[in-house]
Amino acid sequence: MTDAGPSGASRSPGDLGALVPNILRFVRLLRDAGLSVGPGSAAEAVRAVEAVGPGRREDFYWALHAVLVSRADQREIFDHAFRLFWRRAPDGVGSLEQVAAGLRVRPSEGRARAAARRLAEALRRQRGAPRPDTSPPHADVDLTMAYSAQEGLRTKDFEQMTADELELAREAIARMRLYVPDIVTRRWRAGAAGRVDMRATLRATLRSGHGHIPLRWKTRVFRPPALVVLCDVSGSMERYARLLLHFLHTLTSQRTRVSTFLFGTRLTNVTRYLEDADPDEALARVGHAVKDWSGGTRIGAALAAFNRLWSRRLLGSGAIVLLITDGLDQEGATGIRKEARRLRLSCRRLIWLNPLLRYEGFEPRAAGIHALLPEVDEMRPVHDLSSLEQLVRALSRSYRRGERAATTAP
Repeated sequence: MTDAGPSGASRSPGDLGALVPNILRFVRLLRDAGLSVGPGSAAEAVRAVEAVGPGRREDFYWALHAVLVSRADQREIFDHAFRLFWRRAPDGVGSLEQVAAGLRVRPSEGRARAAARRLAEALRRQRGAPRPDTSPPHADVDLTMAYSAQEGLRTKDFEQMTADELELAREAIARMRLYVPDIVTRRWRAGAAGRVDMRATLRATLRSGHGHIPLRWKTRVFRPPALVVLCDVSGSMERYARLLLHFLHTLTSQRTRVSTFLFGTRLTNVTRYLEDADPDEALARVGHAVKDWSGGTRIGAALAAFNRLWSRRLLGSGAIVLLITDGLDQEGATGIRKEARRLRLSCRRLIWLNPLLRYEGFEPRAAGIHALLPEVDEMRPVHDLSSLEQLVRALSRSYRRGERAATTAP
């Protein structure tokens, strides 16, 4: 924990060099607390402080606030994090829980309470306090879906997880394994059995020059289907999108022919960034590339852009498409049904992953949900580790082209 915070004393912009590492640590603290900030936000924060100068604490506060806070529900977390981080001398670690618990949130606001817990844990880690060992004991067992032995973590909503639980969830996701059966293609290759290859047989006969006909055989080529992911990264999907990006990075590292697109108000292809072996570096590059993170949602426009620019390149040979969104659209579902129908007809299977299905009383009232629902082959919840496990098992089953499964609800 640093004590190099701004004060009322005058400071010249030339002194900013010593302040930059602490600004970066503060941005990392906010990210651990759940705010949507990344490497790009850190650079913007440094530029903002350079513009106003660090001489007055109030100017320093609002310069950081302007670039690091994007929603109203983040303001109080930012305010507490600022007062805790940029003070003259650190207090005891034991006071962190009391400060975080003092956030003015109603009992029903689980998101804010989870953010307060993450803030306290992130501050504790930055101060070097020991973190309790909550990892499961090591066991030399080969499991297809091996993750934390804590049953409660499997069914805990991503949005309600603390920073420590999110870290355990990321570790569990990294151990997931997806097995999708290979599908038959229209290509053939030489084989020892199968169908007679008339061209190869004729060439062999002409080369031999003998009276007999040496038969040549060919067999079908099998290969895994392409997996295409369209993931919503708007404000309402922010917490889920961050965990799901770790899941998509795991899939990309395990399989070939995985393509990932993120959308809010525009469509961004992030496939090449997720191919980086280091998940932290991969997600940092994704953060730089996506300019509409935690903004609005234009589902119809995003699907139209994919259908126009990428559909023919990626959806051949029985591709499976995962559409990850809550269906909340700022344009009133304009064009969603038409583009979703076109997408479904172009792929082998269209699966809609919706975190809103975690609610038992979920009803498809939003216009975007109404437009999407008839055009998908299957709809599944995606809000915790258990739902990701069920998704992996579903993808591991073989589906015939055009087959429609019953919609899965909680």
